[in-house]
Amino acid sequence: MKRRTTALSVTAAAVLVAAPLLTGCSTGAHPGAAAVVGGERISISQVQGHVDAVRAAQRDQPDADQLIAASSTLTRETVNFLVYLQVVDRAAQSQGVDITRRQVQEARADAEANAGGPDALAQSAISGQGGLPLTAEQIDDVLRSNLQIQGIAEQLGVLEDPMGGEKIGQLLAETADEAGVEINPRYGTWDAQLVSLVDLDEPWLRTTDRDQQPVTLDG
Repeated sequence: MKRRTTALSVTAAAVLVAAPLLTGCSTGAHPGAAAVVGGERISISQVQGHVDAVRAAQRDQPDADQLIAASSTLTRETVNFLVYLQVVDRAAQSQGVDITRRQVQEARADAEANAGGPDALAQSAISGQGGLPLTAEQIDDVLRSNLQIQGIAEQLGVLEDPMGGEKIGQLLAETADEAGVEINPRYGTWDAQLVSLVDLDEPWLRTTDRDQQPVTLDG
């Protein structure tokens, strides 16, 4: 696959906004689960581990109090994010899209160059400029999912299609429906139109006109 630059942005993967996606229901049969995707648990401890890592990184920033206050819904946003990663991963597998570690590393190098270096990229990520605050280590998860979305778009032949975002969103909706998704009600319920947990003050997938465009990558 030709190397392309990929911007670090959770919203860059928001091509699924236009389509219904997950059905939220109780995880009573899965104690200790924040969510279940296709029978695979996303544990509460896993979510908390992500949250703790972000909070620790935020506390190291000079504007720590502001960063923490601005991300008061971090736990539920993290549940959103981890569910999304699993759905994209399943959709990529269904389309024969396999992202290698080297591709992620190349995307990371591109993102660092575009941001002005590794430190600048990490600062952008923990500040939540992509929508969800991330640690430097968690950046690769976003880059990998963006590469998977790009690969899915190429497989479907919709990379330059104005309706590409909607078509990819439909695939993700079908993938989630087939796998089955359960959300622990302590994190809210799922809104199929918003593709987000309700009661979030700032959904991590933002439904702007730009977000609904198909994935476009430079290079």
